[in-house]
Parts: sequence; structure tokens; C-alpha cells
Amino acid sequence: MATDKAKLKEQVALLPYSPGVYQFLDRSGTIIYVGKAKSLRKRVSSYFVESKEHSPKVRVLVRQIAEIRHIVVGSETDALLLENSLIKTLQPRYNILLKDDKTYPWIVIRRERFPRVQSTRQLVRDGSRYFGPYGSVMMQRSVLEFVREVVPLRTCKLDLSPEKIARGRYGVCLQYHIGNCKGPCIGAQSEEEYAQQVELVASVLRGDLRPVRRYLEGEMTRAAEALKFEAAQRYKQRLDALDNYASRSVIVSARIVDVDVFSLLADDEAAWCNFVRIRHGSVVGVVTVRLTAGVGSTDADMLTLAIQHLTEQAGGGELAREVIVPFMPSTTLLFQGVTFTVPKRGEKLELLEFSQKSARIYRAEQLKNLEIKNPERHAERLLAALQKELRLDRPPRHIECFDNSNLQGADPVASCVVFRDGRPSRKEYRHFNVKTVEGPDDYASMREVVYRRYSRLQAEGAELPDLVIADGGKGQMGVIHEVLQHLGLDIPLAGLAKDDRHRTAELLCGYPPLLVGVRPTSPLFHFLSHIQEEVHRFAISFHRQKRSKAFIHSELEQIEGIGDKTIATLLQHFRTVAKVRTAPYEELAGLVGPAKARRIRAFFEGSE
Repeated sequence: MATDKAKLKEQVALLPYSPGVYQFLDRSGTIIYVGKAKSLRKRVSSYFVESKEHSPKVRVLVRQIAEIRHIVVGSETDALLLENSLIKTLQPRYNILLKDDKTYPWIVIRRERFPRVQSTRQLVRDGSRYFGPYGSVMMQRSVLEFVREVVPLRTCKLDLSPEKIARGRYGVCLQYHIGNCKGPCIGAQSEEEYAQQVELVASVLRGDLRPVRRYLEGEMTRAAEALKFEAAQRYKQRLDALDNYASRSVIVSARIVDVDVFSLLADDEAAWCNFVRIRHGSVVGVVTVRLTAGVGSTDADMLTLAIQHLTEQAGGGELAREVIVPFMPSTTLLFQGVTFTVPKRGEKLELLEFSQKSARIYRAEQLKNLEIKNPERHAERLLAALQKELRLDRPPRHIECFDNSNLQGADPVASCVVFRDGRPSRKEYRHFNVKTVEGPDDYASMREVVYRRYSRLQAEGAELPDLVIADGGKGQMGVIHEVLQHLGLDIPLAGLAKDDRHRTAELLCGYPPLLVGVRPTSPLFHFLSHIQEEVHRFAISFHRQKRSKAFIHSELEQIEGIGDKTIATLLQHFRTVAKVRTAPYEELAGLVGPAKARRIRAFFEGSE
């Protein structure tokens, strides 16, 4: 191992100070990481300097490096381009990788004589023009059907070469007779006229309806002047379809014309990037892709990669002149002629929020699908994330959480909920009647309940939890810490503090408690919120039940000569005190005897 480190240091010492791309290989010769650098020697040597700033992923990567390769280029921009190309080709495991295995639907205008407009999921760099991507097949089909309805173009697969058309090899089909094609196969439509029709389709697919509207209005007028009323009616129907399509499109603003919007929603292990394309004031495409974080990658790095990928896929890699982003990408050298805007207010901020909302919805759907299809894997990811954030020595497969409930000190109770492998274990839930505390003292109640719980588990030799969570902040955690120390138990401790609206606000761990930075949008935060809601629900329901029971018994116990056994008999028969109150003397006498029946009737009639 020492020999390997010495060899690596020799390789690093020989690296130039020039810009370039470096590659890390493992012992099997597989490239596991590709990076770019302004100065190769400075950048690569930073990996081998002992530093607390290195993430665990970087430290794991460095331990696996057996060889270093490099490529010197002329500029930083060339390094960026080469890095991008190598990552896409090699897919190294420690780089940022796109994890979206979907192929999105597109509309393509084929590069051929008399081009066809078709649906596709494959982007072939053959000179054809692609429009999209579309977020759903339904959206793509509706656009394609509208285009074919408004602009008459061929749909056949014929080879329309000049020689075959001149020889009269083809005959017209049904589409010609119903007015959906002008018959280029028989020479009834010139290639120049057909090309003009194709440009109208391209303008519609870009979101600009004005050229096709002018064309249809002009054709309708000419047909009407030539007394071709049936043809004029067909153009009128196409205009109506155009108006209907325009009313269904999402109009953004009369002032915001052509922009692209990117947003990034990052979790602990992955990120979701949403792309909204706006042309001529209308939303013409919405797509979300998933990425996994690479070694040392930042949100800005992932945003840059997502912009590169999505724009290369969308229409030849061309961005709008203005791009709205939540923060600046890691580099703008790859996007010449583009202005990046981070909005603070107004309609541009609303567009960014729309994009962020789309990313949140997509992420929630993906995580829900994962939870449904593979609940074990979903639970493992949550527990691994919790272990990492709380710096535990093992995943907390057995979690217990405590909460108190009382009404101004009356009827104090507590509850303990148990989660095993990330799911509630309801048969292990426990209620506690607080016995030694008088008045509203949450800390004393928590001290009593936690002591009773774990002293009993100790005495029985039962399994202890991997993690104890307090439904509260530093005060509740301090009380639990005292009890665990008194019992000689070394159980990791966490706390869930609430905000003014009684919602989960922050996660604390250890003692003295330290704040743990968990994203409010992450699945881990939702999991912790679920634990907190569950223990609160369980405590509140028990407290309400106890309060209700105490009220019932206190009213019946006020009747002289009526004991607990008689009260139990009455409630078992009548179910509620209200029914006892209105029960006739004869029914009461048959149940508890004439003397007690008279006392019950006299008590309730007197109270009324």
C-alpha cells in the first residue's frame, strides 16, 4: 500500500501546470473518475492532501486510485468540453451521472424531399429538425394531431424523387381527396410550396402561431373571392382549430417571449433538474431529469451538466438568449451568447417557481414509485441517510420516540411509538399514565416515562433501541440524556424541534445537542416528520380518551349509592351517559334494581 502511494505521488509530481483533463483508474484498470483543471498538478495534488474538508465519498475514491492519466489541452473551455465528452462515453462511477432512463417523445421534421412530420423517441444527428422534448406522450400527440389538422402535409412513406414523380409512378390516396395532402406524389404541389408549408409547421412547433394564422386567413380570403366556398370553409375550420389550440396552450406573458428556465432540487444522494422552454410567450416543453451527485460535485456543477444535456437533446443544442436559473451554473464558458438571470421578483421569479414546483412533483412521484415497488430499498436508503446525518455506527433499525400530553396539567399522559426498519411497529406502541407529576411539568413527565420504559427493558433483558428521539428540543433531550446516563445506557439521542405552527422545524442530535442540516424537501425530513406526527397523534388520542373517561365517571360517581360496579353495568348497557340520563325508570329498575333506579332518576331530574 505504501508503494502504491509513493508511485501516485511520483505521478502527481510529474503533472504539468497546464489546463487539461485527468482520469483516476482503479487496480483493475477501470476509469472511476474524470475531472477537469486549470492546473493539472494543483488540482490532482489536492486529492492527496489530508483534509477534514474532504467528503467521505472523496476519501473512498482516493483509497481506490491506482493510476493517474491526464490529457493536456489548450484552454479551460477545451477542458470543459473534453471532460463532458469523456464522462458521457465512459460513465465513471464517481462522476455526476444522469439517472433518467426515459427516452422522451419528440416531433421530428425529417431531412428528405417533401419532409414528413413524425413522432419519435430516437434523436439521430442526420440533419433532421427535432422539437421538444415533450413531458408526456399525450401532449406530444395533441400537438402532432393539431399540426396535421392545420397544415396539409404528406404522411406516406413514398420515395418522392423527381424521376419517380415524372414517370407518374404514384397515384393519389385518400388523404388527397379529403384535403389533408396536396399531392406532391403526382406533381400537384411543387417542392418550393411544400417547403413553405414545412416552415409553417416549424413555427407552430416553436410556439409561434402568427405565420400559420396569416397563411390560413389569406388562403380563406382567396378561396372566398374565387367562390370556392367549400375550400374557404376548410380554411375556416383550420383557423378555429388554431384558436382552440392557442386557448389551450399555457400563455406565460406578453412581455416574456423566448426564455429557457432551469431549476434544481437537490437531496442528499440525487438531484432533479426541471427544464421549461418558452417560445413566443407560451410553454412549449417541460422535462425533468434525475442526476446522482459525483465526487466533490456542487449544485452548480449538477445544474451545468443538466443544462448541457437537456439543451443538446432539445433542438440542436440551442439555448434561448436568456436563461432563468435559481443560481449561477459552475461555468458559463460552454454557453456563448447566453445571459443567465437569477430573478428576485416579478414574472421571471414566478416562472422559476413554476419550474421548481414541477421538479418537486416529479421527485415525489419517483420516490412514491420507489416506495411502492421496492419498500425495502426505500427504507434502507432512509436509514442509511439517518445514520450518515447523525453519525451513528450502524443504521437505526429500531427507533423509539416519546411525547407528552396534558390539559393545563390535568390528566397527564405520555406515549412511545416504535419504528422498525423504517416502518411503524404499532403492536409495540405504549401508553403511559404519568403517576408522580402534578401540574404541567413536561420535563418531569418525560423523566418519569423514559425511566419506567428503559428500566423495565433492562430488567427484562429486552432489546434496546438503536436511536431514541424526543418530540421536542434541547430541554426534552437533556431530560432523556440524564435518565439514560443514570441507567448506564449508551443509546444515541436525537430531538425534533417544532416551529410556531407546531410543525417539524429542525433535527438535533447528541448531547450537548447539535443542529443537523437536513433539507426540508428531502425524504429523510419527511420520514422524521412522519415519526413526529405519529407520536403526537398517539399521545393526543390517549389523552382525549382518558379525559372523556374521567368526565363520564365523575358525573355518575356523584350519584349517592352508585358504585363502580353499577357504573360499569350502566355503561355496558347504555353505552353513553346521555342515554342513561334519558332512560325510563322501568328500564333502569330492571337493570340495577328499583332503589338505585330511583336515585339515578332523582339525580338527573334534579340536575335538569
